[in-house]
Amino acid sequence: MKKYRNYEESLKERLVDSAYAKEYLAVALEEYEEDGNIEAFLLAVRDVANAQGNPSKLAAHVQLDHQSLHEELSENGTLPFNTIGAILHGLGFKFSIESLEKGPQ
Repeated sequence: MKKYRNYEESLKERLVDSAYAKEYLAVALEEYEEDGNIEAFLLAVRDVANAQGNPSKLAAHVQLDHQSLHEELSENGTLPFNTIGAILHGLGFKFSIESLEKGPQ
């Protein structure tokens, strides 16, 4: 019988790589643009933060205590936009704006 790897563990290993994490976050943001599912985007941010970060250092960077950061990145978290930006910066990323292919509507 073939052994299968745990998905979460495998994802965490891949998200340690900054290039992979960047693409993962970019896809999550694109999907948010399409369906408005902010929870899925926050899950992606949480996944990257858990894989890459020193949670205490990241919490200090965004001026939250470790427990508050954990709660904000949970499924029930309600992160304000500026905190999401600070978390992304703490992980070495930033938001980016691109033109729509169609242009203004």
